[in-house]
This record gives sequence, C-alpha cells and structure tokens, in this order.
Amino acid sequence: MDEILSLDHVTFTYSPDEPDIKNAVEDVSFTVNEGEWIAIVGHNGSGKSTIARLMNGLLFPQQGTIKVLNQSLTEENLWDIRSQMGMVFQNPDNQFVGATVQDDVAFALENNGIPYEEMVKRVHEALKQVKMDQFLNHEPQHLSGGQKQRVAIAGALALKPKLLILDEATSMLDPQGRAEVLATVQALREETGLTVLSITHDLEEAILADRMLFMNGGKKFAEGTPSEIFALGDQLVELGLDLPFAMKLTKLLKQNGVKLLGEHMTEEELVNDLWTSNFKK
Repeated sequence: MDEILSLDHVTFTYSPDEPDIKNAVEDVSFTVNEGEWIAIVGHNGSGKSTIARLMNGLLFPQQGTIKVLNQSLTEENLWDIRSQMGMVFQNPDNQFVGATVQDDVAFALENNGIPYEEMVKRVHEALKQVKMDQFLNHEPQHLSGGQKQRVAIAGALALKPKLLILDEATSMLDPQGRAEVLATVQALREETGLTVLSITHDLEEAILADRMLFMNGGKKFAEGTPSEIFALGDQLVELGLDLPFAMKLTKLLKQNGVKLLGEHMTEEELVNDLWTSNFKK
C-alpha cells in the first residue's frame, strides 16, 4: 500500500524565540496510506488545526519532516505538492468565487491551465460524483449548506487529487447537511478508493474513519481504530473529548439493567442489539 502522507517527529511552535511558550505540536508522527480514511480529533487547542496548516504548507515545522507522495514538503515544491491535495474548509460560503456552480468548480482548473474541453469534462464528472450535476447553472448562494459543501468537494475532486482533506468541513452544517456530505465522502471512497483525512470534532464523522488520531496538548495521545479509541471511555471525557451518543446511551441502559451484548458507537448498532437481545424470538 502506497504512503500518501507522513509526519515524522514534527514539532512546531508559534513563538520559536520564546522557549517558555508551549509547542503547538510536539513530536507528532503518523502516516496516511492510499485509500485510507484518517480522522484527527481533539478539543480546541489540541493541535489538530496546526497540523492541518502544516500539511498544506501554510506553516513549516521547526523540527521533523512532512512528506507528501514521498516528497519532503518544502517552500520550493509547495505549489506542486498542493496540487495533489484537495482541501474543503469549515465555511462553505468562504470558498465560492464563481457566479454559478459550474463556474466555481472550474475556477481552480482554469488557474491550473487545464484545456477548455478537458475542463468541461472534469467539471461535469466531479459534479456527477457528488450528485450535484443537476445544479450546474444554479447560483451558489441559493444552495443549502450541505449542497455548498458537496460543490466544494466537487471543486477539489476536479483537480484529481491524491488526498482529500476535510478541515472541520461539517462543523457549520445542520444534521441533514452533515449527513449529505458524509454520505458523499463514503460513496466516493467506495467508488474511487479516494484517500481522506478529516480534521474534526464531529464524532459521527470520526466514527466513519479507518483510523483515528486523538490529539491532546499538541501531542498524539492515542492512535487506533474508532473502536479502540472510544474504548478509552472516561479517559477521553477527562481530556475534553465527548463519546458518541450511542455509547453513552448503551452505558446508561446497562446500568439500568437492560440486557445488551456489546458496546455500540452507532445508533443502528444499538437498536439492532436491543432488538436481538430483548425482543427477537
């Protein structure tokens, strides 16, 4: 499996001339392999937003190495490496520059000098991938939040990136919009094998990942599957990370004598267990 991204003992401080100031990121290492979905989670101030800026070259570490597609990220190759990444940010309204949906998706392609015929083909393909091809000539400001983020994802996909980075991309959406975006990303992974890295505090998003990195105080506190991370339970709560609703409800039900077979991260799993353990005959 090819390595898409790696951080090797990366340390960064916003105040390098002040040794008493705590590092924003300290000695962090991890890798993202082709086709994986990695979620980086943690409370505010944990370092996850700084990691996002380090990955796309907005910041450079004082120590350690960041590699994208086996190239060390430097100021010299920054723009070439960025062209391999698709970024979707927190506020969809801040990402739109085109008068119509198709203009917006075409914007980055035009800046990269993609020939017109190829550009039109990519715009249509990308919008079809996110199920927004019926909105080609709509004005972005008239779309819902979830639709706007799906268009933003289309804009990233049109560049044919090796890695899609979601930087708190669902945090400003209502539940329906959030569900739309996450379903879109799941479908894209199944259809294309897209590599995804999401920086999030949304537990429903993090649960979908193959692996989670839990950041605390600028350090990598834990790494593992969602089940392994959430199995830390109260330890996570003490460090400012909530637990999925289904896990909290499972715990309460067991405390009140309800028979359940396991621990559950999703409501669907909990409902199935309730049915199987208590009602199905």
